[in-house]
Amino acid sequence: MSTWLSEREQRLVAGAEAASAATPIPTQIVSNGEYLPPPQSAVQKKVEARINELADVNGKHLGLSRRQFLHTSCGMAAAFLAMNDVYGNVFQVAPAEAREPELMLARAQGLSSQFIFDVQTHFVRDDFDHKELLGLADFASQHWNPKMKEEGVSSLGRYKFQNYVKEIYYDSDTNVALLSGAPFDDPSWWLLSNEQIVKARELINDFAGSRRLLAHSVITPKQPGWMEEVDKAIEVYKPDSWKSYTIGDPLAPSKFPWRLDDEQVMYPFYEKAVKAGINTLCIHKGLLPPDYEKSFAGVWEYATAWDIGKAAKDWPQMNFVIYHSALRAFLELPDKAWAEFEQTGRIQWATDLAEIPQKFGVTNVYAELGTSFANSAVAHPKFCAALVGTLIKGMGVDHVMWGTDSVWYGSPQWQIEALRRLEIPEDMQKKYGFAPLGDANSATKQQIFSGNALRFYKIKLKAAENTRMPTFSEDRLAALKNEYAQAAMQPSNLRYGYVRAA
Repeated sequence: MSTWLSEREQRLVAGAEAASAATPIPTQIVSNGEYLPPPQSAVQKKVEARINELADVNGKHLGLSRRQFLHTSCGMAAAFLAMNDVYGNVFQVAPAEAREPELMLARAQGLSSQFIFDVQTHFVRDDFDHKELLGLADFASQHWNPKMKEEGVSSLGRYKFQNYVKEIYYDSDTNVALLSGAPFDDPSWWLLSNEQIVKARELINDFAGSRRLLAHSVITPKQPGWMEEVDKAIEVYKPDSWKSYTIGDPLAPSKFPWRLDDEQVMYPFYEKAVKAGINTLCIHKGLLPPDYEKSFAGVWEYATAWDIGKAAKDWPQMNFVIYHSALRAFLELPDKAWAEFEQTGRIQWATDLAEIPQKFGVTNVYAELGTSFANSAVAHPKFCAALVGTLIKGMGVDHVMWGTDSVWYGSPQWQIEALRRLEIPEDMQKKYGFAPLGDANSATKQQIFSGNALRFYKIKLKAAENTRMPTFSEDRLAALKNEYAQAAMQPSNLRYGYVRAA
């Protein structure tokens, strides 16, 4: 996956140990050796300096050093405050949260019944051995989730089943997850087989005693035997929905790109899916590198929204969930995309997706936030607000679904916390006609976090006034998670704010 730095480039950089001290939110790009990192920007310097200022003041109040303070939930609150100081009021956070651990605990407890349904998660099979995949962890640890650096990003073990269960069900507030997969032209790159995905669903749900994990079956149109695999999935695997990639292979130009509106290839599949009652197709779109016209020459258009409208109009019985919201950007900071948005009011390919319902008169197209939200949540919160605002404005809040693409980027908790605090600034609301997102538990955020997916996958809560179904709060996973959390609630830890920020 790319080349290493040349000798000349190595002379232009310092070792990562020379970077500034780790902050809850990354403020400096550190390369994994596969690309030449740009110097720390002026904005990054401002954010870092303000975080350190707040850490010194509030850490002293709590009797902590700067380093100790930045490891606490109060330190995370201070980072959100610093981001607001630099970017404007994008995150909802009070200054008192940076110095009063009890407030952080009260906030976490107040949100404990908020239901979170993550519709895109991943892990890899035990014998998966492509260490190139660790480039995702390395980039995320430098730009989005610094905690991953402490946990280590050098072993594929962090992407396997045991760590998946820990990070999804114990280290985050996620209640229900949908396990996905991905196809590659090289079979050795497949993350999980369809059989392994449904076996994981069975294992988790049998252990928990409730429906904690849903499963995809991956389809590979145009590849030999793909319709036979569809028949087997309908008969044997009984997936909760389908997953596929119109671009064929997410990491390299594929021999098997295809279109959603190909009447010869796809319409017979839709007929089978509708007849079987498995009428949701989740489609990977977007996520191509900046040089996509060259590096994905001949196939890049298959990752755009060009084929969604006609397919959705021709097949109203099918639901088309567009993963990543078709956002073009992948493993890059969104500064350029923000500049383009300020100039044009558009976001590459995501705006095209948001315009489909009106252009084609359809209501069966949905946007999912996996990776696209992570791409900007802390790296450029104004762009993140623009993305979420664009999707809601064009598609309706009832057509936007929460997904994190975990565990590629560590526990999804940091993304959950970012959406809870995110607000579209008033000037952007007025200029672009965006609706406000509301507080951490607003109706808008409840719909995105779970309401839409619960309806979609026919999971009913016991009562309208409750946000948590007893089977999820009282099953075996919940009991073990409660034990797991007890240490964080000890008085000695509360003094230092060692409770997860919310």
